[in-house]
Amino acid sequence: MPIKRDAGIARHASSSAPGARSIVNVGYRSTNFWVVSAGRSRFLVDLGWPGMFGALEANLKRMDIPLGEISHGYATHYHMDHAGAAQDLKRAGMRLVVFDVQAPFVAPMAKWMKPEMHYTEITLDDNTVIPLAEGRALLRTLGIDGEFLHTPGHSDDSVSLVLDDGAAFTGDLTWPTLAGEGEIDVITRSWELLRSKGAKQVYAGHGPIREMP
Repeated sequence: MPIKRDAGIARHASSSAPGARSIVNVGYRSTNFWVVSAGRSRFLVDLGWPGMFGALEANLKRMDIPLGEISHGYATHYHMDHAGAAQDLKRAGMRLVVFDVQAPFVAPMAKWMKPEMHYTEITLDDNTVIPLAEGRALLRTLGIDGEFLHTPGHSDDSVSLVLDDGAAFTGDLTWPTLAGEGEIDVITRSWELLRSKGAKQVYAGHGPIREMP
């Protein structure tokens, strides 16, 4: 799998053929934001920090990814460092995908925002809210094969994406060896679910790409 690195931003491609699936990290401030592409069809996994949409836009430009080609995106969970720029992305033309298990968590995120963060609050009536079971069909419209899974552990609204080739986007799902005594059962079940669905490499919300634990 070829890897190109540029100032901490990584590009992973499954093939050099035109239209091949690729994964590009456009993150900043220690948080990874992943663009999954099939040709010019783009899907964004995790959605930036509040008040820092410009940094995300700049990283997209550096990696030659037109913002206008990101048609859909989702947050692995609704914490400020993973969904803080969601509304700014919507204003730029991205369709926000919210899964049914996440919907109650979108609005409450605003209570953690301070004025100096310049957070743009997420509107609720114009999102694509769907059950997890419909996620595969949505991805297929973008030429991407994968499945969304409810993986609680770090948060109750955690939703991971597992592509059919084994790439797993897990957000902040707690690494098994770091689980506390009161959460080990929930976290273990989430990782076992990911493994059962073919996850091989972990593209987490923070840190490097890892092999499945």
